[in-house]
This record gives sequence, C-alpha cells and structure tokens, in this order.
Amino acid sequence: MSDTENENNIRQTTRRQTASCLSHWKAIFLLIIIVILSLITIISITTIFIFIKKAETTINTTTLITNASTTETTMNEPKFNKWKQNAITVVAGNGKGQKLNQLDHPSRIFIDKKKNIFIADSWNARIVEWKHNAKEGQIIAGGNGQGNRMDQLNDPKDVVVDQQNNSIIIADYANRRVIQWMNQKQQILIKNIFCYGLAMDRYGFLYVSDLLKNEVRRWKMGEYNNEGKIVAGGNGKGDQLNQLNHPTFIFVDEEQSVYVSDRHNNRVMKWRKGAKEGKVVAGGNGRGENLKQLSCPQGVVVDDLGQIYVADWGNDRVMRWCEEKEEGEIVVGGNQLNHPSGLSFDDERNLYVADFGNHRIAKFEIIL
Repeated sequence: MSDTENENNIRQTTRRQTASCLSHWKAIFLLIIIVILSLITIISITTIFIFIKKAETTINTTTLITNASTTETTMNEPKFNKWKQNAITVVAGNGKGQKLNQLDHPSRIFIDKKKNIFIADSWNARIVEWKHNAKEGQIIAGGNGQGNRMDQLNDPKDVVVDQQNNSIIIADYANRRVIQWMNQKQQILIKNIFCYGLAMDRYGFLYVSDLLKNEVRRWKMGEYNNEGKIVAGGNGKGDQLNQLNHPTFIFVDEEQSVYVSDRHNNRVMKWRKGAKEGKVVAGGNGRGENLKQLSCPQGVVVDDLGQIYVADWGNDRVMRWCEEKEEGEIVVGGNQLNHPSGLSFDDERNLYVADFGNHRIAKFEIIL
C-alpha cells in the first residue's frame, strides 16, 4: 500500500472519529437543553401553583374577614322598633269637655308600672288618673276651676309621680309654682317659676324647665329652700349652644344628661352633666317639615339605646333621631295626630301620645 493510500485511510478514519465525537457532544448538548427546559417548566408550574394557592388563601381570608365584619356590623346595629300606624284611643276621645270621660287639651302624661296613666289635663286645670283599661278617669289634683288656691291649678303643663312617696308633682304653669299633692294635701315646692317641664332622676333630683328664664334647674328632692342648680341654659334667650329659647319638656337619662325641647329654636338639646353648653341632637335647621327639621317640638323621651323621640308639635308627627344623625325619621303621623304634646312608653314599649288638639291619649302598639 502506497503512502498516499495510507494518508487517505488515516484522513477518513479521523473524519469518522471527528463526526462520531461531534454527534456525541450534540447528544449531550441536546440532553442538557432538555433537562434545562424541563427544570424551567417544573419551576414555572410550581411557581404558578403557589401563586394560585396564595391568591385563593387571600381571597378566602378576605371573605372571612368581610363576612365577620359584616356579621359584627349587623350585630352592632341598633334595633329600630316600629309601631302600628293606626292609633288606639285609650283615654277620652269623647270630644272636648269636663266630664270624667273627657279631656281638654292634655299636655303631658306619666305611665306607672301598672300602666295607669296620669294626665296633665291643662285647660280643665286638673290632673286625672286613668286606671288601665278604665272607661273614665278620676280627678286626683285640681278640678276646682282655674285659680291659685291650694286646691286649684291653672294650666298645669306637666306631672310626674314620686312612687316612693306616693305623691304627684305638678308644673302649675300659670300659677308659677311647682306643687306637690299627697293624699289631697298640697305643698308648694318651688315658687315664682314659669315651670313647664318636669323630670326626676334615679338619684333623687327634680329637674324643672323655666320658660321665662330660658333655663333648666335641678333640686335635691326635699331640699327646695334654695335656688337650685342650673343644668341647661341660663345664659339668656338665644340660639347659641349655651342658650335656650322657650324650653318646654325635658328628659333626664341614667347619666344625668338633660334633654331639652328648645321650642322656639326648633331643636332638641342635650346637656351632659356639668357641661357649659349643649349639643343639638334633633332639628336645629330652622322651622320646617323636612326630615332635618322640627316645628315647635314638645315632648321628648330617650330609650335605652339612646334613640331620641320627639313630639313634633307643629308637624303633627312623632320623630325619632339618633344622636349622630343629621336627620330623623317619622315614627307615627299620617293624619293620626293634632299637635302631639307629651310622649311616654309603657313597659312593653307601646307608644303613648298626649294628642293635644284631639283631646285624647293615643296609643300606638309596637310591632313585635
């Protein structure tokens, strides 16, 4: 074999080895690429799966929090009672008159634990008690014509029952005195005061609104030989937060905060114990009939939830206000009332209204 043939054989062998080597490295390289791509795919799928799981967890957690928050909000929302809109006449309703089954412009009521109703029968100058489900009342104070004798009254505006002493306390407005009746015996408690509204608290204090001085004063029960303490107003007639203008009926809560129907300012004010000024909790937007307004408010009562009920005298309706709300809502009205004056609840939360212009006491039954 010639040298040329040997060289050719060597070259062919070398080419084959080179080709074989290249094929081997190509296979290795391809295998590496496959492995890398597989790892990338696995990592991507794992990442996506983890992301989805996290998203689901976040959604579920958010849902749980939202549901819990909604449940808590629902549980914390106050229960707003509702009443039947058709009034039931439970006292009088037999026209204006002096008979025992009649009234003449009743202004205020007090209901005891037995559902007996005590009524300031203003223009008849008497206080009448109607036993539960009675057909007529009985005179327990006054009833001897308008006058200033001890056995007479003159336009009594308010009455409260002191059940501990078995006596009644009367705002004898036109006689400018607060008078106590006990077993047909009379005693003047406070003189020279244009008393309109009365209230008693559980600590043994008597509160009286003074229409002329535009203030509310407080006395310790049994200690009336002083001027009392001013707890609302007392800064002259006006519409500032430290003033009142024609305060009528009042209510005192468990914390001794005083709620005042500020009649000519068309608002209800709340004065906390020891406060130098009050806070508007109903009305205060001028006289009117929209839900942000009142018209010469009279009776005011506050329930256990702090909801404020107002006899909206000029609008012939009863309103409910929550302290922080800008407007109230109509509880009862709809041509059922004629200048509602006093308000009260019995122990079943039925609503009673001294229906001043209809000469009766109207009852609105609660919807259970």
